[in-house]
Amino acid sequence: MQKTVLIVEDEFLIAMDLKSMLERRGWRVIGPVASVTAAALLLERERPSVALLDVDLGNELATPVAEQLTSLDIPFAVASAYDRPELVAGEVLAGAPNVGKPAQERRLLAVLGELTGT
Repeated sequence: MQKTVLIVEDEFLIAMDLKSMLERRGWRVIGPVASVTAAALLLERERPSVALLDVDLGNELATPVAEQLTSLDIPFAVASAYDRPELVAGEVLAGAPNVGKPAQERRLLAVLGELTGT
């Protein structure tokens, strides 16, 4: 079964870089999407193995996406420059691994591997 990852990132170049990086390593990327609404619509159609969330999506926070993922038992990581993303976007992010921003490929792959058990 192929590993799938939902990417929620509002900065186009960063989203495309993450997508390319993960596809090169055999992941199937869902999205990327740049908003809470777009992420919710994708999650209605498909359940990824894991998700990667930018905390600050421009004019909104990724909190509702993290809450939806939690309710669906889909693990997620954040890609954020914030040291403590939960202070910005709520307690639902507490304990979520942070791959940093910009994400280093080695760290990103390690975190997603841990979350999916691969």
